[in-house]
Amino acid sequence: MSGQPVLGDPTPPDLRLAGLAVAAWLTALAGLHVGARPLLLMAGVVAVLTALSTVHLLGRLGQPRAVTRRYGWIAVAVGLGVVCGAAGTSAQLAVRDSPPIRALSEARAPVTADLVVRDDPRSIRSAGRPGMLLVPARLVRLTGPDGERIHASVRLLVLATDPAWRGLLPGQRVAAEGRLGVPRGGDLTAAVLSTTGPPERQGEPSWAQRVAGTLRAGLQRACAPLPDDPGGLLPGLVVGDTSRLPPAVEEDFQATGMTHLNAVSGSNVAIVVGAVLLLARWARAGPWLAAGLCGVALVGFVILVRPSPSVVRAATMGAIGLAALAAGRPRAALPALAAAITVLVLVDPDLAGDAGFALSVLATGGLLLLAPRWRDGLRRKGVPSGLAEALAVPAAAQVACGPVVAAISSTVSLVAVPANLLAVPAIAPATVLGVAAAVLSPVWPSGAEFVAWLASWPAWWLVVIARHGARLPAGTLPWPGGAVGALLLAGLTVALLIAVRRPLVRRLVAVVAVAALIGALPVRLLATGWPPPGWVVVACAVGQGDALVLPVASGRAVVIDAGPEPGPVDACLRRLRVREVSLLVVSHFHADHVGGVAGVFRGRRVAAVLTPPSTDPPGGRDAVHAAAAGGRAALLSTTAGARYPIGGVDLLVLGPPYPLTGTRSDPNNNSLILRATVAGVRILLPGDAETEEQHAVLTRVTPEQLRADVLKVAHHGSAYQDEGFLDAVRPAVALVPVGVGNTYGHPNPGLLARLSKGGARVLRTDTDGDLAVVRAGGGVAVVRRGVPPGRPP
Repeated sequence: MSGQPVLGDPTPPDLRLAGLAVAAWLTALAGLHVGARPLLLMAGVVAVLTALSTVHLLGRLGQPRAVTRRYGWIAVAVGLGVVCGAAGTSAQLAVRDSPPIRALSEARAPVTADLVVRDDPRSIRSAGRPGMLLVPARLVRLTGPDGERIHASVRLLVLATDPAWRGLLPGQRVAAEGRLGVPRGGDLTAAVLSTTGPPERQGEPSWAQRVAGTLRAGLQRACAPLPDDPGGLLPGLVVGDTSRLPPAVEEDFQATGMTHLNAVSGSNVAIVVGAVLLLARWARAGPWLAAGLCGVALVGFVILVRPSPSVVRAATMGAIGLAALAAGRPRAALPALAAAITVLVLVDPDLAGDAGFALSVLATGGLLLLAPRWRDGLRRKGVPSGLAEALAVPAAAQVACGPVVAAISSTVSLVAVPANLLAVPAIAPATVLGVAAAVLSPVWPSGAEFVAWLASWPAWWLVVIARHGARLPAGTLPWPGGAVGALLLAGLTVALLIAVRRPLVRRLVAVVAVAALIGALPVRLLATGWPPPGWVVVACAVGQGDALVLPVASGRAVVIDAGPEPGPVDACLRRLRVREVSLLVVSHFHADHVGGVAGVFRGRRVAAVLTPPSTDPPGGRDAVHAAAAGGRAALLSTTAGARYPIGGVDLLVLGPPYPLTGTRSDPNNNSLILRATVAGVRILLPGDAETEEQHAVLTRVTPEQLRADVLKVAHHGSAYQDEGFLDAVRPAVALVPVGVGNTYGHPNPGLLARLSKGGARVLRTDTDGDLAVVRAGGGVAVVRRGVPPGRPP
């Protein structure tokens, strides 16, 4: 059994190249943000220090103090990593910052661009421009407004609205007209091309991409007869195609730390190549033959899922450990991982700032460094071999990836490890059967459908795990986001891993952890403090949009608007423990008010949906009608003067008094304006009504009808407010639902000052989080849930 790891083997891991890889990685990451000149200056200083250290160490060869020499060579490796990373990154930054392209970008010039598509076009959510596609591309030639042609091979990001872009394949050359813009920075993108027209195709993509496209389309056809949830998940598990994945499933996977299953990652590669490796060893193939068969399987899988940069990265990371084991040299896996990191970062410095790259590296490192030791420790405790492996692998991957996940999500998941543990038995069957369905689809479509049906059962199990895990109370803990949160959790993790090597410390940590869980969990489950007692309205923090909740009875509520996306409004309703929506009111059909309508229906019965007389814009209207039909909710329209008493909530429609046309924004100025009365507290809800509608309502109703204790400030606090309307309301509390860092200038500082001067207490969801108004004595008070940690103020 030579070359196989021995149980409890004390051999230390081979970390000789780790310093080189980490230094190159961090240097490239710094260069993407600081630019080429500071990076070269830093590299010059480090190069001098590295040269001096090397000369000093060479002069001490053959002398004692081997430990000093070992750490000296580590310092030299780090220096070489910094120098190489700086040289490679600065060279590509110089290409990115080409003066002609930068000048056209800053001028937002109209151009014609010849491009090569680099990755699959993908949809992005945009309240202002629904249906927008993001297409990574490489620029070949640019023709400016004066006819001058610029030949440059730089990265370009295309923002397209024409659906013709959706069918493009990576490697395909196209021409497009649009306007250049300045990129956000932090990567190698030289410019952003905004276009509203279709692409002009110039030639065909490579044979590999065409084959991949055929197989992927065949897998989608095979999954078409399946239910939406497993049928949408299966292509994501197999080839990273999430075009049919329902948003609810996607968000549940995020909440339970299972997002890595929705896209091609090292685990997919490990499953496919690992299956080949097991077959090869079962057939008694030698190490090198097994490694060769694994290589063939790896190439075939990469062709299937398309050899885009993200797939190549995942294939590299996922194949490292298996290739080393196939060759009978498991200790070579870590040096191979470090070498792969170094090469990938030097070739493509953009990977240094890619969260997916970090997760792939950390997961692979965790599986190589932590999982074997934890597995062997469990075996020594008498845990069966298979169970020890099943426990160690997801735990090691989650611990290694935890800091990056915390930085992205501002949370630490308590359900991620058990959820991924429960998912382990289903991942391999779903992936292998899905690959088989894709391969069969061109030659035997009915057979592919049968195999996809078999694969849908393990996919269904994954959906069930994610759905129930996402709804567990106290499933996640708040944590600082960004680099600070990542470093804090990484430091805490390393300290605990070192400390628990001592038996006494290990027992102490276990006792403290169990005591904290027993003490804190009942408090989080039974006394969360939210919603506060006596609440009459909650303004949900859903980003740049509106979602307000009025309590009808225990577990029942009236919801006014749904925000721009399903996840935030669903989370807000879950925090309020709303199980049934007696009435969903849509003030108007803009995406920032109806984009999240599916989140209101998620797991809840919605009795009826109330809509305004105006049906603009049609896209929002259609989305609301489809959600109501799917949820079997009654669809109602209303007019000014209508009244809706629902339990403890009394709703009166004040506007629009008549259709308004020719205004600055007709959809906004035909918003429903409602006055709600809850437990004697009057709440005015004017949607996005602007000056014209506010003035029209003011002339049609009595001042007493407008008077309110609480005002939901119209249109996220825009400057288009009628002063007479505000004077008639005279609120004690003004709530401003608004998104963090929005580009619309919301809320207007002059408006906030005017409301405050009039005696109102002004609160905003972007700085205060969810806002609950409660009865307090003879008046009202406001309880703020607070901005989640790590979210920018």
